[in-house]
Amino acid sequence: MLYHLFTYLDREFDFIGAGVFQYISFRAGMATLLSLLIAMIFGGKLIKMLQRKQVGESIRDLGLEGQLEKKGTPTMGGLIIILAILVPTLLFARLDNIYIILMLVSTIWLGLIGFLDDYIKVFKKNKEGLAGRFKVMGQIGLGLIVGLTLYFNDDVVVRQYIFADGTTSAVNASSRWTDVHSMITTIPFRKNNELDYCNLFSFAGPLFQDWSCYLYIPFVILVITAVSNGANITDGIDGLAAGTSAIIGMTLAFFAYLSGNTIFADYLDIMFIPNSGELAIFCLAFVGACVGFLWYNTYPAQVFMGDTGSLAIGGIIAVLALIVRKELLIPILCGIFLVENLSVMLQVSYFKYTKKKYGEGRRIFKMSPLHHHYQKLGYHESKIVGRFWIVGIMLAILTLATLKLR
Repeated sequence: MLYHLFTYLDREFDFIGAGVFQYISFRAGMATLLSLLIAMIFGGKLIKMLQRKQVGESIRDLGLEGQLEKKGTPTMGGLIIILAILVPTLLFARLDNIYIILMLVSTIWLGLIGFLDDYIKVFKKNKEGLAGRFKVMGQIGLGLIVGLTLYFNDDVVVRQYIFADGTTSAVNASSRWTDVHSMITTIPFRKNNELDYCNLFSFAGPLFQDWSCYLYIPFVILVITAVSNGANITDGIDGLAAGTSAIIGMTLAFFAYLSGNTIFADYLDIMFIPNSGELAIFCLAFVGACVGFLWYNTYPAQVFMGDTGSLAIGGIIAVLALIVRKELLIPILCGIFLVENLSVMLQVSYFKYTKKKYGEGRRIFKMSPLHHHYQKLGYHESKIVGRFWIVGIMLAILTLATLKLR
């Protein structure tokens, strides 16, 4: 909103200082600061309100040290994160940008699904919350919205450079270029790292090539479902999901800013995605919201984000990665989420297999997800979270290194 207001004031009245709102870096910095302030100030008020309404977490006794002490801690703290993302984005981002619109829809969509789950758990006293099939249906619904928008919307383009021999490339800038609607993405660790989803099955003939583009939408649904569930599973001990997500969000902010800046894209020899630089504002508002939430969520937590926050932050990360064409880097960048997900899948599968084969279920880990395994080994929550953050930072650095490691 402020961008449009000050652009008008600058154009019509030459308003002093209004031109600074043209700079993404300035607006991103202000969005970060505001999101931090909202999370810290509004967070305290929300916690008191939740305590008055006795919106406390019901804890299952899993035999973990210090677990029962958390009983009654307010949940639904994800509302803090969502508010701290939406307000700065609405104020400082360009609201006519298709990518910003898509991120706002994604945040609200999964935030509502998570809120409904928490509401059923807390107010309806149903520990199971929203049935799993309805969560998945919600994630599929968002996947359809995102996939169809990225596939069909004319504003979703990449810059293709045209060379003298008539060939085109999304990198290796030349003086001649055109912005085209394309399903091209980036393959990490490869020199010629462009992959077009529409050419996946070109070897099988024109019939399969015509249909291969449509595989992009199921892939989008898979990515959004996997990452949002991964964030949801990771949200098991104080500060783990919020801190890990802040690290991932900062990395995606770099990608968004570099991919949306023609000078940096040319210098780094990466794909230039027009108008994607605006996402840096959203990304840094997201980072500020997660860091601000940690003010109340680090050990011992005064509030839990609940599914309201965990589903939303996972979906946000997935959609951001898809927009900046870095979805194939998710296994590295979101390695913490991936390992947490895999630990649950392996534990359940192995238990069922051994029960069928030997008559008794056996386990790979002392408990899943993985962070509970380390708790069972006697590690304190703070140490587990700190070490997971360090691993997350290492994975983020490796992800950024793919800009040049080809």
